[in-house]
Amino acid sequence: MAWFKRESKGITTSTEDKKEAPDGVWNKCPNCKRPLHYTEQVENQYVCHYCGFHLRIGSKEYFSILFDNNEFTELFANLRSGDPLEFVDTKRYSDRLTDTIAKTGLKDAIRAAHGFVDGQPLMVACMDFNFIGGSMGSVVGEKIARSIDYSIEHKIPFLMISKSGGARMMEAAFSLMQMAKTSAKLALLAKARIPYISLLTDPTTGGVTASYAMLGDINIAEPGALIGFAGPRVIKETIKKDLPKGFQTAEFLQEHGFLDFIVDRREMKEKLASFLKMMAN
Repeated sequence: MAWFKRESKGITTSTEDKKEAPDGVWNKCPNCKRPLHYTEQVENQYVCHYCGFHLRIGSKEYFSILFDNNEFTELFANLRSGDPLEFVDTKRYSDRLTDTIAKTGLKDAIRAAHGFVDGQPLMVACMDFNFIGGSMGSVVGEKIARSIDYSIEHKIPFLMISKSGGARMMEAAFSLMQMAKTSAKLALLAKARIPYISLLTDPTTGGVTASYAMLGDINIAEPGALIGFAGPRVIKETIKKDLPKGFQTAEFLQEHGFLDFIVDRREMKEKLASFLKMMAN
């Protein structure tokens, strides 16, 4: 009987006839675990429309969200890290750089660009977590320094978008020196009375938090972003106490005075434009 035995193929599809969904079309929200279509992600500026979770994105996506008509001029694009220490861990640092450049299409963990946000000129330096964890190496520090010089020369505000695991240990002291270098450059920006906006995204940790990420004229963050210097486990073992609930989230830091605002990514461009217009007047 046909009720109990399938006499034809029907919905059964042979292996050779099965079709796979192309990579990158679907994603899963890390928070609510619901499926997200790529088109929906772009339309909602990479924020889950079910739970409001802010997906991790890179400079390409931030530039498309912030700059008018996604039009901008990228600066200092050809800077690449060297290997002055000839560092080797599980592989040579020079090989790791080559592999990461080929995999991500990025030259380093930061891109710098000049464009307009709602008609207001803005210099933006944005970090990419996909490049060795967004680690701060000598090229990251140099691009930030040159971006600040560009802002001073052209008298335009500077926006720093931080997304990093901290200093790049493969460059050792060369990496740690970028903390002082960028902080000194920001002092020159302040002396020139040019606004500096620091946007902290998930995650912003280590030496980045301990330097330029927290030195903005205004410090803003995305909802739920992880922001801190040392990790919660290290802090707990050091102070021998349990940490408060939500420790090192953007909301916790705002409550304790480390942040000025928390802004939803879908409202970011409007908020930045309002601030830039206010400063221009």
